[in-house]
Amino acid sequence: MNRNSVLLPQPGAVRAPTGGLPLSAHPVGGAFAWLGCHGGAGVTTLQQTVPGGVDAGRVWPGPPATGGRQPVVLVCRSHASGLMAAQQAAAQWASGQVPHVDLIGLVAVADAPGKLPRPLRDTLRLVSGGVPRAWRLPWVEAWRQGAPVTEAAPRELAALDRELSHLTDRSIPRV
Repeated sequence: MNRNSVLLPQPGAVRAPTGGLPLSAHPVGGAFAWLGCHGGAGVTTLQQTVPGGVDAGRVWPGPPATGGRQPVVLVCRSHASGLMAAQQAAAQWASGQVPHVDLIGLVAVADAPGKLPRPLRDTLRLVSGGVPRAWRLPWVEAWRQGAPVTEAAPRELAALDRELSHLTDRSIPRV
């Protein structure tokens, strides 16, 4: 997916959702944080395959100790509940609830093999419109069957890695 037009939060224009992901006072290390919008989103796999990102769990990380803004990438599965969780997280950011976060974008990880059904594709398009950029990662059957995540990596993962290296300060050595 391509870069969208929403680059900054829109406090006042976007209503803060009720509930949502909890906020932490503690920063995370690394060049950026992977923020799982729900359990099983795929954060662990992304952390193992894309250098520089740190798993923030399902909690918005606190401001960096050095000041400034914390770069964050949202992660969800492409099923209905995953996309709704991503929409709620995007609304939290857009409403200004996490002003110290620099939202880089959203990664939607396929929840099943094959083409995304039209209703889910439409929902993903809607959710993607509320974040700066979005990426889709396909189903990897080899990973499901226990292959190491460094094997059978899809080309979309390499593209995500390249883009994130341009968008973040990766002072961590690349492997």
